[in-house]
Amino acid sequence: MLVASTTSPFALSRWAALFQKSSSFFQGFLYTLGLAAGSLILAMLLGILFAAMASSHSKIAQTCSRVYVEFFQNTPLLIHFVFVYYGLAIVSQGAIMISAFWTGILCVGLYHGAYIAEVFRSGIEAVPKGQTEAALSQGFSYAQSMRLIIIPQAIRTILPPLTNQVVNLIKNTATVAIISGADIMFVAKSWAFESTNYVPAFAGAAFLYFILCFPLATWGRRIEEANKGTYSL
Repeated sequence: MLVASTTSPFALSRWAALFQKSSSFFQGFLYTLGLAAGSLILAMLLGILFAAMASSHSKIAQTCSRVYVEFFQNTPLLIHFVFVYYGLAIVSQGAIMISAFWTGILCVGLYHGAYIAEVFRSGIEAVPKGQTEAALSQGFSYAQSMRLIIIPQAIRTILPPLTNQVVNLIKNTATVAIISGADIMFVAKSWAFESTNYVPAFAGAAFLYFILCFPLATWGRRIEEANKGTYSL
């Protein structure tokens, strides 16, 4: 009968050490939660703004929206972190220094704002154009027609892909670990290097990300299935 030694990554002592480190992982969990919430608020605001610009009749607004979306969709998130956290400090000779937490919110929010803008744009375009024309003919401004008439109708179409983007946003907050943000991934990486408990450390991190993302992903699938059932009637 084989018994796992203390040097084995699956030794019980290593997993017991993970539970002893649970307070640090919980703090990382709260950090990740705050980072995800702040990034999501920024991404939603930018997504709605640039989606409205893309759907407007102004060529300038459409061009600005397209440039924003194409830039962030076609450049790695990692580069944005390096530029904002290190680049701005170097260029400004230390005058502009943003903390890891706020760098994470800014970079993840800007990055996912581009994807959420496309989600909202497709939802807005799914609403018949006659709705916008009718609202404008009744004296509503373009912003009012979007806020009061178009976006509420587009929500059913928007929610499933939007939920997927929220899940991706939460997972991408792990990138903040490269600038020593105290998130789940950084806690796991630091403890793994310190204790050599690599398997328990990253298994614990994976579990915490799973309990954040799985309920959202499940909810998104249920909404999508409910929408399909509604449209098939």
